[in-house]
Amino acid sequence: MSGGRSIYAKLDWTLILCYILLSLFGWINIYASTYSDEAAGIFSLAARSGNQLLWIGVAAVAAIFILFVFDTRIYRSIAWPLYILSALLLAAVLLFGHEVNGSRSWLTLPGGFAIQPSEFSKPATALCLARIMGSYGFNLSNTRDFLKVASVILIPVGLIALEPDIGTILVYCSLAFMLYREGLPGKILAYAGVAVLLFLLTLKFSSCVSILTATGIIGTVMACGSRHPVRTILILVLSVTAAAFIPALLRTDALSGLDLPAPEYWMLAIIVITATIITVRCIRKNIRGWSRYLILLAVALTLIFSVDFIFHNVLKPHHRDRIENLLGISQDLMGAGYNVNQSKIAIGSGGLTGKGFLQGTQTKFNFVPEQSTDFIFCTIGEEWGFLGSMGVLALFLTMILRIILTAERQRERSIRVYGYCVASYLFMHVFVNIGMTIGIMPVVGIPLPLISYGGSSFLTFTILLFIYIRFDLERWK
Repeated sequence: MSGGRSIYAKLDWTLILCYILLSLFGWINIYASTYSDEAAGIFSLAARSGNQLLWIGVAAVAAIFILFVFDTRIYRSIAWPLYILSALLLAAVLLFGHEVNGSRSWLTLPGGFAIQPSEFSKPATALCLARIMGSYGFNLSNTRDFLKVASVILIPVGLIALEPDIGTILVYCSLAFMLYREGLPGKILAYAGVAVLLFLLTLKFSSCVSILTATGIIGTVMACGSRHPVRTILILVLSVTAAAFIPALLRTDALSGLDLPAPEYWMLAIIVITATIITVRCIRKNIRGWSRYLILLAVALTLIFSVDFIFHNVLKPHHRDRIENLLGISQDLMGAGYNVNQSKIAIGSGGLTGKGFLQGTQTKFNFVPEQSTDFIFCTIGEEWGFLGSMGVLALFLTMILRIILTAERQRERSIRVYGYCVASYLFMHVFVNIGMTIGIMPVVGIPLPLISYGGSSFLTFTILLFIYIRFDLERWK
């Protein structure tokens, strides 16, 4: 056997088999999601299933070229040109794109073809990050190197935010997992998690709850690093508990008639006074490290008092409605919450083994909008049941874990970085898409990889996956 053939014998057939199974399963479920007695056949180009089959064929040709024609060096050399082209397309869609479901994210090409540039920006960004982070001497803890990486991620994110496409922004946020693997401090992820928590608590409950939560978290961390942690935590618990009674106190008969500031402003005043006392004490006793906690508290309070502005002035009305339905702030089963409610009915009605292929009543009678795209998982749940749904999740889990496992075996850092980018993209797409169909994530319009109808998404994930499979061959040389 020749050297070339022996290398190609090392292809990762586990990933390829998962890809084939998910693609074919997605194709037949696209047909099921649009099926009716008068519908065209599964192979007809007049039906979405026929168009998807055409895209599967195009993607298969692309996969063959990626694996057997192009050398891996070409992906490194085109990383920057491809990234710049994707940024230009993202800018072009803002000027010439047409709006779909409240987002200007589609660009119509000559011949009537429509593409979604935000999808094609994903492999371009992954290749660019792999080239930067795989270069000699790169260190993520170095400020200059960190700013390079941050810029590469934030440029497409900023352009996508102007569309706006919240789902794709969430996908880019998943690159934090790759950065963590490559040396990003875990506390950065912790900060991001706390910020999301405070945002949701402010929306669901009130600014007071978020202020108490932020003070409690930051105070506990500060206490653990102090000279007298037990005493400091005890004082913190008593202070937070006392502050929690401020809203009730202001509602008493003696004070309710007075024109007093809102409870959150009383809490803010108390925090400012307390922080000032602690600052003076730390300066006098030459205690180090107190300033970072003060900065964290200031940032947290700024975020809390900005939630109302962000929610009502940055997010689109349909995004606000969906988030409010998700958090239970409002319930509109015939409006913003209709899709999710019908999706949960469809998935729940499937039971253990499902109603059978083309037998789903929720699916057949079009109760769930966008059922061949964003909500295709409810077709799987209704017609294939719990077992079919778990089978799909098992295939995705196998792909993600397989990519992570082989990425850890790479000798080149750039390939490992690219592999983690692909795994992160896949994970976030699957998590958000399935999460919104079962009501644990807001509806943000994000496809299920290789399953949902759509040429841009299918071709993007094919390119992402098969470039990685081709890269993986390098470790056998």
